[in-house]
Amino acid sequence: MEVFNTPSKVIITCSRRLSPYLQYEIRQLGFDIERGFATGVELLATVNDCIRLNLNLRCASQVLYSLHSFPATNPEELYQSILGIPWEELIAFDGYVTVTSNVNNSTISTPLFANLKVKDAIADRIKEKKGLRPDSGPDLHKTVVHLYWQDDQAEIFLDTSGETLAKHGYRKHPGKAPMLEALASGVVYATAWDGESAFANPMCGSGTLAIEAALIATNRKPGLFRMNYAFMHILGYDEQVFFAERRKLKEQVSKNIMAKIIASDLSKEAIDIALMNAKTAGVDSLIDFHVCDFADTPLPDGAGVVVFNPEYGERMGVHTKLEATYARIGDFLKQRCAGRRGYVFTGNLDLAKKIGLRASRKIEFYNGKLDCRLLEYEVYEGSRRTGDEKADDASIH
Repeated sequence: MEVFNTPSKVIITCSRRLSPYLQYEIRQLGFDIERGFATGVELLATVNDCIRLNLNLRCASQVLYSLHSFPATNPEELYQSILGIPWEELIAFDGYVTVTSNVNNSTISTPLFANLKVKDAIADRIKEKKGLRPDSGPDLHKTVVHLYWQDDQAEIFLDTSGETLAKHGYRKHPGKAPMLEALASGVVYATAWDGESAFANPMCGSGTLAIEAALIATNRKPGLFRMNYAFMHILGYDEQVFFAERRKLKEQVSKNIMAKIIASDLSKEAIDIALMNAKTAGVDSLIDFHVCDFADTPLPDGAGVVVFNPEYGERMGVHTKLEATYARIGDFLKQRCAGRRGYVFTGNLDLAKKIGLRASRKIEFYNGKLDCRLLEYEVYEGSRRTGDEKADDASIH
């Protein structure tokens, strides 16, 4: 079963509300999108194409290559259909396979049972053909198979990613309540930052927003920080394709950028963590880190964006104390950010009212399961002029 050069349906998943930014990235890579939906994108691609997608995408979670879709009303029908796939041509008899799933079928009470039926079918097929059964377990570091089973329709995929792509591999020290890297990339895209004007991230925490901004500005892709993917453990894998794609990633990096990127935090520990993460990402020399109250964050003259990701009372902090913080953020935007676009990422719209400014846009995101907004504020000298243009994000939405 030749999958590396055979086009098939590919589903690229992402966190809910990241799909517009994922679609933007995929189009930038030159792929045609068959369909976009709330948690991903569908396109036609080979597994070799999936190698390129895995290495380049910032907003994705998994890249899934479809092997077979079929009707299945119960576990036995599922088993028989999967048994008919030539797994011995995809998975080594002495290999290791993990099964993940998204299941909603009335005949089973737990997806774990569906996973077990898939594992049994794969192992029984390979044993019949090769005489040995591959090992199996929960680890995502080798071959990964994904089952999508809704009602009486099922589809089986090769998960070419394995470990999620939403973690970009440089953040060895996450800090407190960190923003996932894929989400941070989506937030940077949503600001329509041009990569040349200033990017300031007061209250930076572990530095993820500032680091992702620097990675985007220098065209450093996530594949530079990772050396193991599930596609490497599919029979027929040619490592030269991977290394050729990785060389392209290295060649396209811009080492010098015009933009000034500033990150500040009151906590020295947070700045130390952010600096370590930035060093791992190779962008520490491109970010100016400051230990200070956010109100004292140094801002260069000229245009740019200022992005806050303050606590919002769901996991950390005291609500009344946060009300004062949000009011001070509003003061900072009014007093220090004229001529810039300000952004506040929050999961608490009641607290956001304390900012005291009218948001020109409210961009929807999820942070985990928390319903969040990226609030955009256009700050002007004096009273607001009529007819001013909002940031153009048409290339992304």
